[in-house]
Amino acid sequence: MSKKGSVKKVVLAYSGGLDTSVIVPWLRNNYGCEVVCFTADIGQEEELDGLEEKALKSGASKLYIKDLREEFLLEYVYPTMQAGAVYEREYLLGTSFARPLIAKYLVKIAEQEGADAVAHGATGKGNDQVRFELTVMALNPKLHIIAPWREWEIRSREDALAYAQEFNVPVSQTEKDIYSRDRNLFHLSHEGGLLEDPWNEPEARMFQITRSPEDAPDEPRYITIDFEKGIPVAVDGQRMGAVDLFVLLNKIAGEHGIGRADIVENRLVGMKSHGVYETPAGTLIRRAHQILESICLDKHTMHFKDFIAVKYAELVYNGLWFTRLREALDAFVAVTQENVTGTVRLKLYKGNIIVAGRKSPYSLYREDYASFGEENVYNQQDAHGFIRLFGLPMKVEALLDIDGSGESRYHRPDYSRFKRD
Repeated sequence: MSKKGSVKKVVLAYSGGLDTSVIVPWLRNNYGCEVVCFTADIGQEEELDGLEEKALKSGASKLYIKDLREEFLLEYVYPTMQAGAVYEREYLLGTSFARPLIAKYLVKIAEQEGADAVAHGATGKGNDQVRFELTVMALNPKLHIIAPWREWEIRSREDALAYAQEFNVPVSQTEKDIYSRDRNLFHLSHEGGLLEDPWNEPEARMFQITRSPEDAPDEPRYITIDFEKGIPVAVDGQRMGAVDLFVLLNKIAGEHGIGRADIVENRLVGMKSHGVYETPAGTLIRRAHQILESICLDKHTMHFKDFIAVKYAELVYNGLWFTRLREALDAFVAVTQENVTGTVRLKLYKGNIIVAGRKSPYSLYREDYASFGEENVYNQQDAHGFIRLFGLPMKVEALLDIDGSGESRYHRPDYSRFKRD
């Protein structure tokens, strides 16, 4: 924690939401420092409108906005999706892998501005404080880090609204719309409000980028996604850049009710949290990637990769992006993706992603090999010896048990009919 009075200039990771809006005057009031705001454009769309005016009215000396959408997708989203990383079975890490990118540029701007410190609006109960601060520690450990939620007397969003009113800070949230949201090109998350009780069903008006499956079109939509080395490059045969591809798939998948997830997850700090996520394009691409891998990866590589995916998700979730282990896992994943090239056809219908076809020039599936009638590659008689060898440890254990006690661990055979006269 920085000593008040020792900081002359701080760069704040600024979203324009309630928390970071009130942090601007709070830093000025409590540290007596100049506040420079930085916003990473990673697909918040209309949330960026009027942000500069808002930051300046809140007391900031300036605001930097940097378009990081392509870097976000190519260097953070796609590597994580190639790895197959999913935290606790469901969470696609939409917030998690955005934080190291934001913190990376927070450090860059702090160095450019000659600032003493950086600040963020993450609470002392959540994961983001760890993700921001570990990144700063990895990139420039000499920068001071200010986390107002761990210092100030504000304890609720109602308190923050009152503070904003006291210091004439323009905010859009009201006490009737109290959800905490995080939006980027990959997802939109919702926390707080009605969701604080996990028994409550999310209200329909909360969702913003996906239709409910009940309201989705009554006719299915067929779509193809082309991949090159595990990266999506085309939709319905039309090649496009990463940002345009994600924007298009968000629209298509969202219209068909795809990508909603209601999750209770284990935070890094130890408590559980309840959140609802909208991840239309991410859900669609992840499923298509899995389908393509099923014909392009051999058995042993796929199974080991599934094991690695759990560790990769844990690293990303816990804010350990800038580590050698993550780089090493990326190197492994890159090798597995060399032949993950091909096309997946999907049918989208009322929240469902239905496989309608897959093909690849590197497919390991061969109809002539799999055929029951083909004997050139696989001779069914070979299975006899294989099964005897594969089951030998089980057979030996059972024989030893029977010789010792008359029964095996799982069964007591009746050998009476085998007795000789």
